[in-house]
Amino acid sequence: MPETWSHRADLAEAAIQERHAMKLWGIPRTNLAAVAWPPSWRETMFVHWHYWWQAHYLDCLIDAACRRSTKLRRRRICHTLRGISIRSRGKLTANRYYDDKAWLALAWNRANALEGFEQTKQQTELEFDILAGIDPTTGVLPWRRNETFYNVPSNAPAAILFARTGRFDKAREIVDWIYDNLMADNGLVQDGERKRMHGPEVVEKIYTYNQGTVLGASLEIALSLRHDVGLASDEPIDSFDHSERADASVFYITHIRSLVRAISRHLASPRGVIVCPPEETRDGDGGLFQGILVRYLADVAVRLPEDSRENIETKKLAERMVLASAESMWEHRLEVDGLPIFPSEWTEDARLPHNYGLGPSSISEAVGLVRIDERDLSVQLSGWMLLEAAARVAAARAE
Repeated sequence: MPETWSHRADLAEAAIQERHAMKLWGIPRTNLAAVAWPPSWRETMFVHWHYWWQAHYLDCLIDAACRRSTKLRRRRICHTLRGISIRSRGKLTANRYYDDKAWLALAWNRANALEGFEQTKQQTELEFDILAGIDPTTGVLPWRRNETFYNVPSNAPAAILFARTGRFDKAREIVDWIYDNLMADNGLVQDGERKRMHGPEVVEKIYTYNQGTVLGASLEIALSLRHDVGLASDEPIDSFDHSERADASVFYITHIRSLVRAISRHLASPRGVIVCPPEETRDGDGGLFQGILVRYLADVAVRLPEDSRENIETKKLAERMVLASAESMWEHRLEVDGLPIFPSEWTEDARLPHNYGLGPSSISEAVGLVRIDERDLSVQLSGWMLLEAAARVAAARAE
């Protein structure tokens, strides 16, 4: 069934391109996604534009290009990078939030694997800015500059980036800190740790996307250890031998197995459909969280080595959650002009967005009219991410 999921991912791409994508301020060779549909003037003028939502829009464009590369898709990625740069006034590092910057750096790093893309000065500056943000006392990133809150949303995406760009020891240090400090009794990852006068205080909230990014970082580290790669050329090679590296790899793979089981137990329906925990909103930033989780579940399903019974069971469980979520979301979609609108909760029917010609903080909302989550770009991107994940898993299964 890989062709089915690939076709559905194409429809998701077409829907977002039709409804959200447009030039930035009419500037040639630019592209950004309006953060709502139907949009208000603030959204079409990119007064509201959400840096990290654009990073995930870029990631979805790259997913589509990796699935089937075309000149149009590569050009759109190039124009989106240009749009993000211009909207950031040429200074991508000016953003105070390290999670936002890590997401953009991750997507940009993936773009380099496509034909016609190379590392740029801006990209290098962004990666070094993230690296320079690491707190020397804790060894991890704060949520934002001049902050004493150290959380998974900043650190796990950065760990994935560091593992992929050869800063292997930094990636391990961050992920080990998460496992040492932020694991809940039920096996899920908690949000972060605040430094208080009386000592560290764990923020115990559970968010779907944190589970996904820790899976992704652990997988990158485990695979690097197994293949004896990943150390930056200017770093000394560790003294431990290959057998010790293999043992270290098993440490991260064991955590991956445990975390996938915990996700299945606590964040999925009996059918295997990913559902929101109580503390997670289904709109705004929260609209992206489920999509991020399934992106990295798909990574586990496709890339985790099949060299043990436990790994094979973990891969099958991750695959089941991705495909069950995709089936459920597709069943609950709406269609407008032949293109899908995805629900914010993948087990419930999508609702038709509205605008009333007013902005997202309008009087109509203040007086109690129901806000439609499906209007947010974040919700629709999550749906697109899910379908790209399903297409990837289905293609790997068919091989």
